[in-house]
Amino acid sequence: MKVFLAAGMLLCFSPLSAQRPSNSAFQRVNSAYDELNPVISPDGKTLFLTIANHAGNVGGKRDPGDIWICTLSEGAHWSAPVHGGSLINNAGFNAVGGMSTDGSQLFLLNHYNGRGQSRTQGISVSKKQGESWSRPENIVIPYFHNKSNVLNGDILGDQSAFVFSADAYGTRGVEDIYVSVKSPGGKWSEPRNLGGKINTQFQELSPALSADGKTLYFSSNGRKGSGSFDIYSTVRLDDTWTNWSEPANMGSGFNTEGRELYYRIYEQLGYGVYSSTKNSDGYGDIKIFLSEEPYKRDSVVVASEPKPDSIIIEEVPRPALANKQVRVHGKVSNAKTGETIDAKVYFDATEGVQTAGASMSNGYSVIIPSTSDYTVKIEAIGYVSTMEKLDIHTYEMNDLEMNFKLQPVEIGTTVNLNDVLFEQGKTNLLTQSYPELNLVASFLKTNPKVRIELAGHTDNRGIPAQNVKLSQARVDKVKAYLVSLGIDSKRISGKGYGGSKPIASNETEETRLFNRRVEFIIKKF
Repeated sequence: MKVFLAAGMLLCFSPLSAQRPSNSAFQRVNSAYDELNPVISPDGKTLFLTIANHAGNVGGKRDPGDIWICTLSEGAHWSAPVHGGSLINNAGFNAVGGMSTDGSQLFLLNHYNGRGQSRTQGISVSKKQGESWSRPENIVIPYFHNKSNVLNGDILGDQSAFVFSADAYGTRGVEDIYVSVKSPGGKWSEPRNLGGKINTQFQELSPALSADGKTLYFSSNGRKGSGSFDIYSTVRLDDTWTNWSEPANMGSGFNTEGRELYYRIYEQLGYGVYSSTKNSDGYGDIKIFLSEEPYKRDSVVVASEPKPDSIIIEEVPRPALANKQVRVHGKVSNAKTGETIDAKVYFDATEGVQTAGASMSNGYSVIIPSTSDYTVKIEAIGYVSTMEKLDIHTYEMNDLEMNFKLQPVEIGTTVNLNDVLFEQGKTNLLTQSYPELNLVASFLKTNPKVRIELAGHTDNRGIPAQNVKLSQARVDKVKAYLVSLGIDSKRISGKGYGGSKPIASNETEETRLFNRRVEFIIKKF
């Protein structure tokens, strides 16, 4: 029996084979590119990983990630990655979410339509055909939605549960972790947020489950850790998927001042794999955590080709911070392509003090007091402005990474005005609605040729005709406010749809509130 110690828990198992790789085994895997999301086959002989911005990807250097495949040699070294082919890769972000227990099915974190990026979202399955994989078949998860261009997640080998991180309805911050479970009849449930014990107002990414589905591993930049993203573990306490033990940091011997992501443990193999930016050849490298070999923060220098311009990361000098100050840094990217864009990031404190940070190719960096609440506004020419709330009163680190995504100005782009709220059953705007409406007005002034349609929605309770009437009255109220700020009324049309276009289930109050919303759609620019 081998003993594997991680995050304060003792796990015992018998390794499948005595042939196990070490960090040096990834010598031919890691390169100047960004290696992400390692997944090992059940027999331990195949490594699937995602490589971002590689010239060999389906979408070339602008491609956010394709699946590449390595095989384990007799000397316990992985081969150089081979592109997974156009059947399991398209122009979007492609990654493996897991495999069936017998290794015959490959679960993919994307939908496919055979012509590049699919218009639908979710997961897919590809079946083993000799030495290759079949064309993926899309799997339907009701009300699945992810505003991020990247999907992280893990599907159990018995296909009973899928945990994933997404910027979706009702997130506490940007990406939250959700779960969808499979019924005995074969249908997947609507995604359920794992709750406040797991999710913070910041980012929770790359969740993965132990083989029995009881222990969850995930990365977060919203907790006190060693760096921008640390890996944590937590134990599920019941079958609700919302009751968890307090997340435990995997420890300073594992997490570093870099970004640790995509940790998966393979109990039958005797090791875990993950990605880290610490001492990496490029942005992220694949690393291993062995039971008998404590994680060593070494680097594997093997890359011979130059680092692609699209993923150059320039370190911003870190000045000594005074007490109660936080350095906030990150990048702003195109929500559709994932490319980094030039933008302005404004931090407006409740006390009226404004701090701005310019987001260039190497990211923005600002130092702000940690004693205030902030409204963060992100603006860029040719993109729809957005805003978020930031409360760092209880944030204990002096370094916070916040990345933002902006939607490009295109006909048909739909923007949900999350903070535009009304009194129940009435048309009176709540006070917290005005900052977001002011941002919409500012966007329209900056883009004088843009015309929009406001769309009002309710849940399905009550009389349908009255719901349509109420949603139309609310649209009229929003339009009147924008006109009062100097926007030409001819640039704004509006329609109330009542409860005819839900984006979430109407079965519970928790999900009905997502259907009560106001959106705008770009109709002309």
